[in-house]
Amino acid sequence: MSLLSEELNQYLDYLAEPESDLLRKINRETHLQVLMPRMLSGHFQGRTLSMLSKLVRPECILEIGTFTGYATLCLAEGLQKDGVIHTIDINEELEDRVRSYFAASEFKNQIQYHIGDAMEIIPQLKLKPDLVFIDADKKNNANYYDLIFEQVKPGGLILIDNVLWSGKVIDSEKLDKDTQTIRALNEKVKNDDRVEQLLLPIRDGLWIIRKK
Repeated sequence: MSLLSEELNQYLDYLAEPESDLLRKINRETHLQVLMPRMLSGHFQGRTLSMLSKLVRPECILEIGTFTGYATLCLAEGLQKDGVIHTIDINEELEDRVRSYFAASEFKNQIQYHIGDAMEIIPQLKLKPDLVFIDADKKNNANYYDLIFEQVKPGGLILIDNVLWSGKVIDSEKLDKDTQTIRALNEKVKNDDRVEQLLLPIRDGLWIIRKK
């Protein structure tokens, strides 16, 4: 999924702020015990999410796609003292594992973990997030974007992961549905005059979108 060599990725990890013991544990156990561990954000992207969250200092974060909770805890590092992060995932098989990680975190009282379909849960929450991280099923990225856009506070950030799709977005021979869906999302964001946007080539591509 990374666009950089393994050596460069190791160098970036070396220069970044170290993982906490809990994040290191989640990283290790996810790779050893969970299917599709590549879905985990990992050290460098996790530090990127943490830095963005600390710059925003959000009162409310919405994360769509929890997986094993690594990115959740990174984003939570920037929360204001009374802030809350709502994180949604459809995979109930990981629930016990994820809840145990959250319970071991200093942010345990600031995390609201929801299991179910995000398209159904989000309207029920009636949030006004300062920061949204979309990292779930790619076919619904545009739907999530549309669903949450009006709720996001002016000046708030929307982050969307995996938008370079291992470089396939620029390969004209890649005509599969997932690749075309991500290309369409990228064009949608680029042409949205309600936002300022920057696509960072971090890991598999990360949109940083600021609502005007």
